[in-house]
Amino acid sequence: MTVVESPATTINVLRTPEMLQDPYPFYRMLRQQEPVLWDAERGHWVLTRHADVMAVLRDRNLSCARRLTGQVEGWGLDVLSRQMLSMDPPDHTRLRDLFRKAFTPRTVDRIRPRIAALTDELLDRVRDRGEMEVVADLALPLPVKVICELLGIPRQDHELMHLWCLSFGYLLDDVDTNMADAIGRVGEFLTYLAKLVESRRRHLGDDLVSALVALQQGGDRLTTDELLVNLVLLLAAGHVTTAHMLGNGTLALLRHTRQWHLLRAEPGIIPAAVLELLRFDSPVQLSNRYATADFALGGRAIRRGDALATMLGAANRDPEVFADPDRLNMRRSTTPQLAFGHGIHACIGMALARAEGEIAFGRLMARFPGMRLVDDVPPVYQQSITFRALSSLQVRWDP
Repeated sequence: MTVVESPATTINVLRTPEMLQDPYPFYRMLRQQEPVLWDAERGHWVLTRHADVMAVLRDRNLSCARRLTGQVEGWGLDVLSRQMLSMDPPDHTRLRDLFRKAFTPRTVDRIRPRIAALTDELLDRVRDRGEMEVVADLALPLPVKVICELLGIPRQDHELMHLWCLSFGYLLDDVDTNMADAIGRVGEFLTYLAKLVESRRRHLGDDLVSALVALQQGGDRLTTDELLVNLVLLLAAGHVTTAHMLGNGTLALLRHTRQWHLLRAEPGIIPAAVLELLRFDSPVQLSNRYATADFALGGRAIRRGDALATMLGAANRDPEVFADPDRLNMRRSTTPQLAFGHGIHACIGMALARAEGEIAFGRLMARFPGMRLVDDVPPVYQQSITFRALSSLQVRWDP
């Protein structure tokens, strides 16, 4: 484990190989020694206590407006600022209400049988092999197929959607080395979606893009640019973070075999267990806010314009809220967990993500009860601060 000599160490340390394997001791050190930390290298405050994170996420006087730079060719410099993720009320409220009309719990309930069928199709492909790479064989393709089918994306373009969504993820993660290429690919993404939207305007179908186009044509205040950039957000958030949840959750269960066997014996607790898996190893590790006025937090003076990184992964391991927080406990009550964020910007697709987790974990345990990790092939993590994401996870079972 990397030795951290001072809590003033920048959170860029989280990109080191040792921290990618397990950042939680570092979070614990920050939470105990300096829970409201000024990170001079990255130029923002780092918050690791659950109470502070919760307070910031629910405070409507803090801004979500992202400071993105770089020209999205053909779309204008500020096009990505029109996403719900980067907007404040009242514009955020208007957009979220419009998209929520098409993205309802009823829609999720309707697609559950299809999620189960897609899960079984993917598991059928690896059943007789006796092994699989969880990320490539299940965690990535399942949510890609689900969100693409919901939005009416043709099957032959599903892989393209995934590649474009990864590029959008680079923008959210602020990875400088990939920024220029990512911005160019997001421009391609928008161009594709513009053609799809125009096709739906001519012929509405039974999909979410058609529903959103119908809302726009019905007089709701949704501009074409707002429709397109928020479709990018729905596609990206609708599959990338869900893929991380499936990978992280599978690894956690296989490392805690008693919990794996408990879920197999009591499948009725799987919905609550998905929330515990999200708490234990959150796919989204941080969410940014910006101060619009001076205020105090944790005895520190926050100035107008300061950036605040709310560390969701750290907050979800706070012992002030969760007893024995480093223990995976399928029977835990996880109501205050923050994996989906909190407040007005809580994930709009959380019902879909939970449904995919419930079905995928349930099918994995039912079909491959003897699944185990491959000892000589360790899991590999993506080099990211914003996301907690596996690149690969090798498992096997007796076919």
